[in-house]
Amino acid sequence: MAKHSLKNWNNRLKSPAYWWSTFFGIGMIKWAPGTWGSLFGAMAGYGLILLGFDWVMLLAASLVVTLLSVRAIDHIEKETGIHDSGEIVIDEVAGQWIAMIPLTFAGSELTLETIAYSFALFRLFDILKPWPIGWLDKKVSGGFGVMVDDIVAGLMAAFCLYYIL
Repeated sequence: MAKHSLKNWNNRLKSPAYWWSTFFGIGMIKWAPGTWGSLFGAMAGYGLILLGFDWVMLLAASLVVTLLSVRAIDHIEKETGIHDSGEIVIDEVAGQWIAMIPLTFAGSELTLETIAYSFALFRLFDILKPWPIGWLDKKVSGGFGVMVDDIVAGLMAAFCLYYIL
C-alpha cells in the first residue's frame, strides 16, 4: 500500500519537524525512502560506534531519537492529517541503530559484512512485519505508532544478529 506524501504540505521545507523526520532530507528520495533511511542510519550508527559508543550509549541515542521523533511526527500529523508518510524515515534510523547494538560487542567483528547483516535483518523485519510488528503498525497511532514498529523490528534484528555473531 502506497503511503501518502507530505509534498502538498506548503510549510514543510520551513519546518524543523519535517527535516528531522526525513533525516535531513533522506526521506525525500522518491524510490524506497525507508531503505535509504535505514542505509544512512546504518552509516550514522557505524560512525557512532567508531566514536566509542557502547551498547548503552547506542540504545540511549535510539531512545532520544525516538522521543524527539514522536513529538516531531505528532506535529506533522497535526499539520497535515497524514499518518506515517513515506518521507518520514527517522523511525528507520532509530530501528537500525537498535539492530546494530550487537556490533558494539563485536570488537574485531565490526566489518562491512556485519553491518550489512544488521541492515538486511532490520529491513527484513521492517518490510515483512511479522507479529507483533504488523499488529503494532496497524493498531498504534500518532508519532509513537510510526516509531514503535521500527523499534520492535530493530529489537528482533538485534536478537538475530547477536546469535549470528
